[in-house]
Amino acid sequence: MSDARVLDDAPWLKSGPTARVLELLNGNGEEARVVGGAVRNALLRIPTGDIDIATTALPAEVIRRAKAAGIKSVPTGIEHGTVTLVVDAHPFEVTTLREDTETFGRKAKVAFGRDWVRDAERRDFTINGLSVDADGVVHDHVGGLDDIRAKRVRFIGDPNQRIAEDYLRILRFFRIHAAYGAGEPDRAGYLACIGARAGLAALSAERVRMEMLKLMVAEGAAVAIAAMVDGGLLLPIFGGVAYTGPFSAMISAERLLGLKPDAVRRLGALAVAVTEDARRVATRLRLTNAETKALDSMGHRWWRLAGMDEATARRRLYRLGEDRYRDRLMLAWARAGGDTNSVPWQQLATLPKRWSAPKFPLKAADFIGRGIAEGPALGHVLALAEDAWLAADFPLDQAALTAIADQTVTRFTRDHRL
Repeated sequence: MSDARVLDDAPWLKSGPTARVLELLNGNGEEARVVGGAVRNALLRIPTGDIDIATTALPAEVIRRAKAAGIKSVPTGIEHGTVTLVVDAHPFEVTTLREDTETFGRKAKVAFGRDWVRDAERRDFTINGLSVDADGVVHDHVGGLDDIRAKRVRFIGDPNQRIAEDYLRILRFFRIHAAYGAGEPDRAGYLACIGARAGLAALSAERVRMEMLKLMVAEGAAVAIAAMVDGGLLLPIFGGVAYTGPFSAMISAERLLGLKPDAVRRLGALAVAVTEDARRVATRLRLTNAETKALDSMGHRWWRLAGMDEATARRRLYRLGEDRYRDRLMLAWARAGGDTNSVPWQQLATLPKRWSAPKFPLKAADFIGRGIAEGPALGHVLALAEDAWLAADFPLDQAALTAIADQTVTRFTRDHRL
């Protein structure tokens, strides 16, 4: 299968670092093209990320040409034909055309070749199997152009074979569909993913984490996640229940509040009911320390935030800080069900925009001067005074602060008499 069209809105092909790399690698019997996601995104008129290049030139020739042009080259995956060229601080992965000779997951044996069709056929999805040359001509050997127009994500060739080559493609199927597809996932691909779900156990936690966090923030995440739950694909990943209702509600709440999609916040809505869930998911996905703390905080007694009055909400905000307060509040909102446009929930969620917590104005010196010795007792008195200050709704006038300090010392002294 072959089709071609001209990419007429990609100035980076004609000038700049990408054009320079293509010019370097073209000519003298060799050809280079941009491949994969950059081509897909350019056709969809959305920003491109990394730009990958395929070439007929062998790695040694790529390195030789780069050296002659004064371009830095790094043999990042030279056993698989990949050399990274750095041009004007932009890295480009340049990979020699390949075809698989043996396929067993990520350790497939490859042979270098010069056949663009064979190289395209070994990739994962049709919309990722496109290439564009320096003249802007898009080459399609796998039906990717039709699938881009239809917003359809399909495996190239036999889905079962593509998945057996790398089980991470199960997760990529749903993530790519969520980002670029429409409607229900391709039936043949979906059934192949379900049939191969046991292979997910062979994947490293780091690779699963990367795909799942990308999926969390994709435009069509709700549909993709629902399909994964129906197919029994999330249980082996999370080791527990997935909550599609709260997940969809969290997405709606984020959009209503004008918040940028947050992967960990959405993950909390999908997989966390209590802190034990947060710790299990964090371990299974090997989340970073910051991600683990955020998820754990969301799961900690989130139900206590439901139905708060504003005075209580201010105390929660003071204790938790803006980010932790917002995320925990939104988990409570998402798990409450019902109308995501609820005005009371919006009022609570937007409290940080209307009110900034003052700093606790009483200091250690205020209590040392009242006879409290330095040490554990002083820390305990400060904590009691802070609790009293919060209960009094954050007063800042000196009379109120003096009364709080005096009453706290009196209470502490009374409770700790021998």
